[in-house]
Amino acid sequence: MYFLTMPVHYDHKRIEKKWHTIWEDQDTFRVEVDESKPKFYILDMFPYPSGSGLHVGHVVGYTATDIQARYLRMRGYNVLHPIGWDSFGLPAEQYAIRTGIHPEITTEKNISTYRCQLKALGLSYDWSREIKTSNPSYYKWTQWIFTKLYERGLAYEANLPINFCPALGTVLSNEEIEGGYSKEGGFPIERRLLRQWILKITAYAERLLEDLEELDWPESLKRLQINWIGKTQGVKIDFLEKENQIPLTVYTTRPETLFGVTFLLLSPEHSLVETITHPDHWSNVKAYQKKISSQSDREREIGLTKEKTGVWSGSYALHPIHGQPIPIWIANYVFLHYGTGIVMAVPAHDERDFEFAQQFRLPMQMVIEPDDPEICSFLLQKKICWPYPKGTLINSSFLDHLTVDEARETMTLWLLKENKGERVTYYKLRDWLFSRQRYWGEPFPILHFEDGSKRALQLNELPLTPPLLKEYLPSDSGESPLARARDWMEVIDPVTQKKAQRESNTMPQWAGSCWYYLRFCDPHNDREGWDPLKEKYWLPVDLYVGGTEHAVLHLLYARFWHKVLYDCGLVSTPEPFKKLRNQGLITARSYQLPGGGYLASHEVVAKEGRFYQVGSGIELRTQIEKMSKSKLNGITPDEIIEEYGADSLRLYEMFMGPFDQEKLWNSDAVQGCSRFLHRFYQLATSDKLSEEVTEEAMRLAHRALFHVEREIQEMGFNTAIAKLMEFVNDFTPLPQYPKKALKIVTQLLYPFAPHIGEEMWELLGEKGGLTYTPFPKVDPHYLIDPTVLYIIQVNGKVRGKWELPRDTSQEKLLLFIQGKTEITKHLTLPIEKVIFIPNKLINIVTTTK
Repeated sequence: MYFLTMPVHYDHKRIEKKWHTIWEDQDTFRVEVDESKPKFYILDMFPYPSGSGLHVGHVVGYTATDIQARYLRMRGYNVLHPIGWDSFGLPAEQYAIRTGIHPEITTEKNISTYRCQLKALGLSYDWSREIKTSNPSYYKWTQWIFTKLYERGLAYEANLPINFCPALGTVLSNEEIEGGYSKEGGFPIERRLLRQWILKITAYAERLLEDLEELDWPESLKRLQINWIGKTQGVKIDFLEKENQIPLTVYTTRPETLFGVTFLLLSPEHSLVETITHPDHWSNVKAYQKKISSQSDREREIGLTKEKTGVWSGSYALHPIHGQPIPIWIANYVFLHYGTGIVMAVPAHDERDFEFAQQFRLPMQMVIEPDDPEICSFLLQKKICWPYPKGTLINSSFLDHLTVDEARETMTLWLLKENKGERVTYYKLRDWLFSRQRYWGEPFPILHFEDGSKRALQLNELPLTPPLLKEYLPSDSGESPLARARDWMEVIDPVTQKKAQRESNTMPQWAGSCWYYLRFCDPHNDREGWDPLKEKYWLPVDLYVGGTEHAVLHLLYARFWHKVLYDCGLVSTPEPFKKLRNQGLITARSYQLPGGGYLASHEVVAKEGRFYQVGSGIELRTQIEKMSKSKLNGITPDEIIEEYGADSLRLYEMFMGPFDQEKLWNSDAVQGCSRFLHRFYQLATSDKLSEEVTEEAMRLAHRALFHVEREIQEMGFNTAIAKLMEFVNDFTPLPQYPKKALKIVTQLLYPFAPHIGEEMWELLGEKGGLTYTPFPKVDPHYLIDPTVLYIIQVNGKVRGKWELPRDTSQEKLLLFIQGKTEITKHLTLPIEKVIFIPNKLINIVTTTK
């Protein structure tokens, strides 16, 4: 039976509006705990709602998680897929300073923009769970978690040298600095000693390392975390400053090279720098410290400044073995936070020390001889560093002739015996600097008393909300804007009745994003941060998706907080994120004028591979880079949705290339995905629709089902879409379109293009929507080809190949061959035997003369 219908035009605007309304009216994606179903928690790294809104680069991750969510609902899972806003932060505060508009007002406006954009994409979030970190009902529990850290001795105050931006008036993390300037505004950075709140993340360093083994994360991402934590095992060794016998303790993983130490290096920030510096050299050292203070630790660590710089203190230390004096220098590549902040320099066997020694013409002493004599001779002649820890010890007294490993243990035991060293484990990881001198952040729930004691606020005193300020600019002294609100700062503690002062600093933006995945489990609970039963049902997060920019610190901080909560008995799992995947960056071409400034793509014309400004003909410099509002190369999803529809945009974003790889945006290419959807839609409105089932149509549908489902599970979205396109190409020429086959493939299309999927499902006569319709199952029968390629051989030589029905018997195959002269002409002698491999080949062996 055929259904005679006229082809219906695919009107993406009408269809998408229709299904947005249905999903919202029916609260389709709302979810609650349901013990009768397996759960699956899918989470996006939630966005900071900036004024520029989303660009198409952001859409990649959101679309990927939505595909997974829609697929798994059809598979019978109870899917939690929430969204919220990381709405505290420096950019909103800076915008408020520039415009005089309160950050809460601009943040709400930005959230509204983001919400509309995400809804336009058809993302199946449970909007009833929407949260924002700047809401008092949320940060009440951020403050409460801080009190738990404080109670366990994991939150403390200390005076530390930190990155400070005078123009912004706040401490900045290394990630907020680039090239010695703040990323926000491009202002210069300096190092200052300020009182700060610090979280003792180092107490969890070993567990943060060990538990990575249990996580389904990319190995490259695990390696980033391992390197950031930076566990090493070595020895602490005491040197003595020559004049005043001041102990200078170094940490080394290479104690076997101790005889090769020719000078010591101190971090410029080390507290002993002034003490050990000779008075005649102090002015030089002080000037050097000031110069280094403009560089962030991150710049120094990753070598943005390649030059090894330093200054001599004018003093000497005594070598702990032979007692000879060696000079003490201050250098830019030594860090206060790693080891002891003092390094024993072995320039013959460490590349950085070698470069420093060359720069300042300092002595070198080779103490490891390579096993290869030719290499050894070459190194000695050319005075080249041998940094590889292999070889035999030389010039090292009682270590001579030992291998490196033997010498390391022998020297360690000697140091222990002589009380000149001890075995230690060090981590590169530093405790977490947790203070910010900002207004737009969570106030610390702490009261300071005149006697120096403190009290953490109790739960019934939370949330502690900041005062309403008109001026947000911090003071030159580095104090937070809150410090000026004296009526808010100075209080009588209701518990002790003593005079108290509130904490003027606020928490960093990281705070709210450390635990938001927990609040999504129970977002409206005003009695506790989350219901333990709901947390136990939903956690851990089964799939977490976001950009690589959060590959280290956000994940490390969130894991740290989670482990503290686990130790407090407040969560049921030791890790928050079971599986994590990073989306690849979407890049775009930027167009820069010769004198500076950028042009948008519509202001540019291309000729023979070069790009020119429209009208003037000025040739432009171009570069492929990350989308950015300042470089005018960001494409908003709004303009693509308006022209092609959300489904076309979603499909293109997933079809561009592998999910985790970098991809180049091309707006014109969206047309291809739009044309594909038009063709797909025409199948469901064609007059060739039929209730009859054909073998060929079902075979095409089930093969698409087999491949597409496998690719969805592996997040191979681009290849899944390619299979859907193959289906349309192969299905379109069929004489009739069985509805049963089309329904199967419509369900495959739905996670990628949900609006058109729902509409086609309805056009094919189904009701109730696709969200919870059971996903089809592959029938293995349709995966088997009805024909196979048979190879025909005579005496082992291939004489022909034919596509024949599967499971053709030997007898039928021989009868078939009798009618083929190109085979029989080789059968001039009697047949001796026949070798037959079903569904593969037949080899006819003739009698030899």
